[in-house]
Formats: sequence, structure tokens, C-alpha cells
Amino acid sequence: MDLKLKDKIALITGGSRGIGRATALRFAEEGCKVAICARGQEGLDKTLAELQDLGVETFGTTADVAQKGDTERFINSAAEALGGVDILINNVGGTAGSRDLITSTDEDWQQTFDLNLFHAVRAIRAALPHMQKQNGGSVVTIASISGWKPSNRGAQYGSTKAAEIFLSGALAWELAPHNIRVNTVSPGSLYFPGGGWERFKKETPEDFARFESRELPAGRLGTDFEVADVVVFLASERANWINGAAIPVDGAQGRPNAF
Repeated sequence: MDLKLKDKIALITGGSRGIGRATALRFAEEGCKVAICARGQEGLDKTLAELQDLGVETFGTTADVAQKGDTERFINSAAEALGGVDILINNVGGTAGSRDLITSTDEDWQQTFDLNLFHAVRAIRAALPHMQKQNGGSVVTIASISGWKPSNRGAQYGSTKAAEIFLSGALAWELAPHNIRVNTVSPGSLYFPGGGWERFKKETPEDFARFESRELPAGRLGTDFEVADVVVFLASERANWINGAAIPVDGAQGRPNAF
């Protein structure tokens, strides 16, 4: 199937590893111009080289999207370098500080919201005028099944992911008159090089094996590229009538991890 993505301009926050890197490579395989940001220069350069090997125009810069101004700088610099913005993937996410309520601080919660929800707000706001110049666009935010159902010690992270899902649903209505679609993808537990589950497997292989067999109907974790395939389709014109959707990509896991 031709996704009609050739020469579209796709921007991905946190594009040097995991879902972000996989998504950037999938867009490049479809012939997109691709821009990525990352906090570390080494990982950024490595992924940019992989993208360039696929023969597409690229742009990359270091940025910490939790810091006010960095997100906007990335969006605007990428638009200038590549000629606009057609697609925005809000991929950066995580948790700051303690995950427990009693030991976490207001600053921990604020940083986690900055890293997840507010980074997406800033990125969409910055991309909007560029998409309007292109007569439309597509936004996909990477949320999590943690935003669907609660888990032990998951209040802080899950709250931000639930907020991202709500944000996309609301902005789908607000931005539809501008021909801009806004959706979320909610991954389950994923295994990829350098990821948390890889570390968990190395440190506690027996617990990892029990988790896989107990929580995953297929008996394995998903991969970053399996999520990226959905993200790229959702961003494409082939998904033109999907708007305001929250799509789980979790192999029927259905709930956040229990560890």
C-alpha cells in the first residue's frame, strides 16, 4: 500500500532511540524528509546517519523538550531547514523523581507533566502555523496504556498519559477546521535495545520470564518497530478519517505492568 508520504516533512521529538528512532526510520523508508531531536549528541548523530543512508533529507538538533523554548526551537528550525511541517510525532515521555506519592515532590510531578503533556502542548502549538501553511497536517502523540488503566506506583506517569489522550481528543475537534488530525497511540510493554525492559531482563531474568508469560497473551513483549508501523500509518493520508482516536498497540496486554 502506498501511504502517499513521499516528500512529506515529519518531525519526531526524542528520535534517537526506541519508538522515536523506529518511527523516524519508518518515515524515511516511505520517502519522507525527517527531523529529529534528542538530548544527547552521540545518539542523535548515529540516528541521523541511519536516516541519511536511506537517502532522505534530514535535520537534527539537541533539545530538552521539558525546558521551555527548546521544543519551539526544534520545531521552527526543522521547518526552516526542510521547508515546513506536515507531520508531528510527540514521542518524548517518562517520569521524573520518585514514583511513589508519599516520597514524590511537587517538582517531580511538574517535571513529569513538562516531559509528557506540556511538551506535546508546546510542540503542537509551535507546529500549527507551519501546518496551516501546508493546508493541513497530522499529529500523533505517543501515550501509553498506563493512561488507560491505573497500576501500582503509576499515578504520576499515568496521569500525564491520560492527559495526553484527552488533549488529543479535544484538539482533534479544535484543529479539524484547519485540516489537522490529532491522534494518540498507546503502547504496552516494549522490548528494544537500551530500553528499560532489556535492563530488567538482564538484571532479573526469572522475573522477566514470568512477566512475559503472565501479562502478554503472545508470550512476548512488543517491539519499537511494531509501534512505529502504526504511528506511520496513522499519520498518513491513508488514515484520513481517523481523528481524535486513542489506539492501543499492546498485543492485548490491556493493563500497565505489575512490576
